[in-house]
Amino acid sequence: MRRLLLAALGALVLSGGTAFAQQIRPAIVFDMGGRFDRSFNEAVHRGGQEFQQATGIQVTEFEVTAEPQREQALRNFARRGQDPIVAVGFAQRAAVTAVAAEFPQTRFVIIDSFVDAPNVQSVLFREEQGSYLAGMMAAMASRSGRVGFVGGMDIPLIRKFACGYVQGARAVNPNVQVFQNMTGSTPAAWRDPVRGAELARSQIERGADVIFHAAGGTGTGVLQAAADAGRLGIGVDSNQNHLHPGRVLTSMLKRVDVATRIAFEQARAGTWRGGRQVLGLAEDGVGVSFDEHNAALVTTEMRARIEQARAEVVAGRVTVHDFMSNNTCPVQ
Repeated sequence: MRRLLLAALGALVLSGGTAFAQQIRPAIVFDMGGRFDRSFNEAVHRGGQEFQQATGIQVTEFEVTAEPQREQALRNFARRGQDPIVAVGFAQRAAVTAVAAEFPQTRFVIIDSFVDAPNVQSVLFREEQGSYLAGMMAAMASRSGRVGFVGGMDIPLIRKFACGYVQGARAVNPNVQVFQNMTGSTPAAWRDPVRGAELARSQIERGADVIFHAAGGTGTGVLQAAADAGRLGIGVDSNQNHLHPGRVLTSMLKRVDVATRIAFEQARAGTWRGGRQVLGLAEDGVGVSFDEHNAALVTTEMRARIEQARAEVVAGRVTVHDFMSNNTCPVQ
């Protein structure tokens, strides 16, 4: 999975040799929800830890708990000589824009947003493509013909997940019902597993037997509620299949771990470049997970159909709608 993503992010020196290695002091500023949210932030943390373990270079981290801390943390890291600095999440766009201008010699990486500056690398993902495959799997596994989606904060990025999911489910079953709920309209929506469980139970009461979450830490409540009710959940960002073995159909992977590790490797190798990186199925930047925890849930026919669909999207024979292109979704 990682081979194409490595190529997409540029030629790297991965051998671990020290002759051309540069001295760097990498850092990460996490999004709201905490480092160990078992989802988005934790995947970034894992990428940083992989780099640290491979190189012995310490990765300094900061967990944001209030809005003003984003810019403060980035500025403090830059003043201390941390470089490169990874800012996790679209909500850090304004902070990265301001601090990158103040410290033009410091390299920044922002995940899930774009900042137009020469010292900023912006990493974006085609979440709709991975969600399309998740939707197909949900419709294939559903016995009721009713599936659900629980989002975190109600923003276009999360609508992007939902739209791709509905399109994938409809590709398998044009008559499938898809229930959709967003957790809230503030950053607190990423860290409310109790509310996530409530929304999942409400969808289960209406007949949903597979529920996909794109809700950060809130999603742990969604997966728990689905497992408790004997239904299936679908994880997001990290591989969450292991959280409830046999009750998580799959996880929609968003390889922020690999993107983080590669950004640090590029900086160390002297190959780091600013600009925009957009990663989808073709680059293995998104996908769905298969492992021992969901093996009993995924038939040979299901997996073959997913592989075929992936190939069709990569080849351009199937186009998955990007909600953020016009803030509309042609399927509901």
